[in-house]
Amino acid sequence: MYDHLSMPVRWTLGAIVLLLAVATAVVWRMRRRQPNRDLNELSLRIKTWWMIVGLFGFVLSISSTAAIVFLAFVSFLGLKEFLSIVPTRRADRRVMFWAYLAIPIQYWLVASQWYGMFIIFIPIYMFMWLPTRMVTIGETDGFLKAIGTLHWGLMTTVFSLSHAAYLLVFEPSATARVAHHWNSAETGDVLAGPGLLVMLVLLTQLNDVAQYCWGKTLGNRRIAPTVSPGKTLAGAVGGVATTVAVAGLIGPWISFFDLTRSILVGLVVGLGGIAGDLSISALKRDLGVKDSGFSLPGHGGVLDRVDSLTYTAPLFFHFVYYCYG
Repeated sequence: MYDHLSMPVRWTLGAIVLLLAVATAVVWRMRRRQPNRDLNELSLRIKTWWMIVGLFGFVLSISSTAAIVFLAFVSFLGLKEFLSIVPTRRADRRVMFWAYLAIPIQYWLVASQWYGMFIIFIPIYMFMWLPTRMVTIGETDGFLKAIGTLHWGLMTTVFSLSHAAYLLVFEPSATARVAHHWNSAETGDVLAGPGLLVMLVLLTQLNDVAQYCWGKTLGNRRIAPTVSPGKTLAGAVGGVATTVAVAGLIGPWISFFDLTRSILVGLVVGLGGIAGDLSISALKRDLGVKDSGFSLPGHGGVLDRVDSLTYTAPLFFHFVYYCYG
């Protein structure tokens, strides 16, 4: 069941579980020492993290195909939440069918390793087909807003997130295999992809947590007060610095990145995570909602949890593809 995962990936997943166990123990201790303190939200967040980490680790341990199906389901939930909070016309419901149908097609292209079609299916073919189908319905009032909304949701929740799934089937070039000793004859069925995916998700989520912690500790100067009042300059700088440091530490160990590229990818994820988070925050503020949903207690909805990943996944993937593809 775990044979396709390298030992560093297993150790990393184990370390994440250990950190969650420590966090759970700390909250339990705080409840005992400060019974009047409201720790419900923090407790809910940690319980939800247990669910997320457990499910993610389970499907990843089964096979890359299982993980791809899981990520496709995450895209489905993200698009569903997006379309539930964005006002749509009655006529658009028939077009939404095609948007949802794009999800299994896009992830089938991932599983098939058909990179040429994967990279253009949504940005080109769905970009042309959706407005064509919308035009045939005959509803022209609000056309631009409707099609722009649908395209933005599809690009964000499906196309962007599918880059994370493609890491699972990514095969480094022969040069990269030789340079980093990633030789299938030596590693058997161990794949490079799970390590890349774990690194991406870990750095992205760590970046969010580190920004929050640094911002609460040192921050008071806001970087986007009208979009996300909680985002501070100290939080952003501290979060990016923490992400870069961790990337430099684990990159050469869990993947085929050398130290320099590990640091660079940490910088890419750190800055991209801020941009992704702010973009989804701007969307929710425009719509007048605090959270995109309630499916993840303490976190909001799926879209609230993967907001940073919508930017970091394609940035991370294309960095890998450029360096080692």
